[in-house]
Amino acid sequence: MGKIGSEIKGSLQFNKNEDFYKNLVRKTTAEIKKIKLGGGEKLIEKQHARGKLTARERIAKLIDQGSEFFELNLFAGFGMYEEYDGAPSSGTIFGIGKVSGKNFVIVANDATVKAGAWFPITVKKNLRAQEIAIENRLPLIYLVDSAGVFLPLQEDIFPDKEHFGRIFRNNAKISAMGITQIAAIMGSCVAGGAYLPIMSDEAIIVEGQGSVFLAGSHLVKAAIGEEIENENLGGAKVQSNISGVTDYIAKDDDDCINIIRSLVDKIKNEIQTGFNRKESAPPKYESKEIYGILPEDTLAQYDMYELIARVVDNSEIDEYKAGYGKTIITAYARIDGWAVGIVANQRKIVKNELGEMQIGGVIYSDSADKATRFILNCNQKGIPLIFLQDVTGFMVGSKAEHGGIIKDGAKMVNAVANSVVPKITFIIGNSFGAGNYAMCGKAYDPRFIYALPNAKISVMGGTQASNVLLDIKLKQHLKKGTQIEQSVKEKLLNEIQESYTEKSNPLYAAARLWVDEIIDPTTIRQVVSKSMEFANNNPILPELKIGVIQT
Repeated sequence: MGKIGSEIKGSLQFNKNEDFYKNLVRKTTAEIKKIKLGGGEKLIEKQHARGKLTARERIAKLIDQGSEFFELNLFAGFGMYEEYDGAPSSGTIFGIGKVSGKNFVIVANDATVKAGAWFPITVKKNLRAQEIAIENRLPLIYLVDSAGVFLPLQEDIFPDKEHFGRIFRNNAKISAMGITQIAAIMGSCVAGGAYLPIMSDEAIIVEGQGSVFLAGSHLVKAAIGEEIENENLGGAKVQSNISGVTDYIAKDDDDCINIIRSLVDKIKNEIQTGFNRKESAPPKYESKEIYGILPEDTLAQYDMYELIARVVDNSEIDEYKAGYGKTIITAYARIDGWAVGIVANQRKIVKNELGEMQIGGVIYSDSADKATRFILNCNQKGIPLIFLQDVTGFMVGSKAEHGGIIKDGAKMVNAVANSVVPKITFIIGNSFGAGNYAMCGKAYDPRFIYALPNAKISVMGGTQASNVLLDIKLKQHLKKGTQIEQSVKEKLLNEIQESYTEKSNPLYAAARLWVDEIIDPTTIRQVVSKSMEFANNNPILPELKIGVIQT
């Protein structure tokens, strides 16, 4: 094992970085507090006046006392649907929590947000919850309280392959896999949404609050002229004692939660040989020092080894090919006792054995070749992969092209795409272009993907992209025979840069579920450990198969 890291506290740059990042985390935390209020205090009070708990209160009572709810996709819908007064957290809360000692994916409609109606991003978030359950073989609990599809946007919710119907298809597939699904109808459950709880293994309904039907009383009257109250149409006693649709009647939310806990307490325990884990040992350096390592300017250079030293056990790694392909660090390590393979972009300028300077954050042919071999080695040994992304792309230019950069990049992408061990990705700084793909971006099926508050996700850096887009606009004007003054050019460039910066920030990405969550940099170690705990619920790996790789 090789020791890494050094004492770096106290410098002027460290202190500047630390102040910047602490302020960034404070701002992110403030946004989280707002989002957790859902539709706001008045609607929370209204929920309580009806004798109902809020979605977050239900989850807090459901999970084991003293345990933590590991929330994901909290920023879903952030800044979206403003013309409809927004949809905080997409009107649905989802994460992983322990119930009777077992990890469950928990999905709860937030009825304080448009009565729990489904926006397009709500569908995407629910599909992500099911995907995580499938990949990690985690059982699910659905806490249903929803008015159904948000009708003004129905064309983006209802008909396509990855739309609303896919959720019920997944219910059937999850059941066929032998993964437990339990649903609690704690409010409205209407139309197509009625299939979600009823396609679960068992369904509980709260008397006087829960109702489930394909069409509510207003639609029934419009369709067939029948006049009937919702409770008599599809309330708890009707659906449990007459139709047999639901399985248990609960007196109230608390009783419902107790029934769920009692049911899941009796589920069998999975006995499997999991991923390698030994006794945990803390890093030699404090995790809070990560604030001072990461630069405010994401294009500035820093030493990725220093960050890794504050994440891995004992600040020790077994580095693979340490002297070759230095712009990517590949190493075996333990994080909170879990054996992992780390693939990380080195962010400082390095010199190769030929004496050539290589730019930090850029993937060269030798670093791509090294990463490919290391990824395949981890698959061979059944060691999960941790990707620490801070990548500006692959090297360009005649020398790189003549050296086969596309071929070597394709090898790395192939290895990442076909990798069968769990992959957990952290976007530390930049995530540009094909570098995003090679370092296991969202399209490459990481079990979990996280971003730090200063991450940048885009096809290229903001400065380059803005100049390209400005050049296109100027050529369009020239074709029309018009000239643009310098002041107008500068205004155009500023507008383009502002728009590009907004769309490459992590809040924009998290709103659209390009990442699962934005995390505090000092929690990387804990987040890896929790993600590994969830992935360890499904340690059975398919056979690794690699197609054609150019050599």
